[in-house]
Amino acid sequence: MATLVETLTSALSPLKIELSSDMPVIIVEKTRLIEAIQFLVQDSECCFTFLTDLCGIHYPDQNPPVLGVVYHLHNMVKNTRIRVKAFTPVSEPVIPSLTGLFSSANWMERETYDFFGIRFEGHPELKRLLNMDDMVDFPMRKEFMLEDPTRTDKQDAYFGR
Repeated sequence: MATLVETLTSALSPLKIELSSDMPVIIVEKTRLIEAIQFLVQDSECCFTFLTDLCGIHYPDQNPPVLGVVYHLHNMVKNTRIRVKAFTPVSEPVIPSLTGLFSSANWMERETYDFFGIRFEGHPELKRLLNMDDMVDFPMRKEFMLEDPTRTDKQDAYFGR
């Protein structure tokens, strides 16, 4: 793992790298996301050629509030994984699309758009995937209400709230 960190630091500097217990985590500026992912895919030491997953995250308590996308990449030959994070302000929720690098990103980006409202610039067909087209909210954002406030048959105290 030390050589991977050295390779990433020398190729993509400046870069924030965190070593979590399960895999290295790279935090990149959204403007350098494509460059970073391309390097991870094409570099002979990295070879992270499989996009396992991508998902959205929401940090409403940060100032200003931010949305982010977390990418999990896998090197099948060495059986190693890496996590890449990119953030964007809630006021401008746009991140570059990875559909040009991974065709599997198509539906995952649509799902992230559907639930978090993050627009993927360059996506071939960005539209809602699971929610209704006329829905204006994004249900996985933390400002989305968990329950219908007009319900009288349920007490939050029973659910630890």
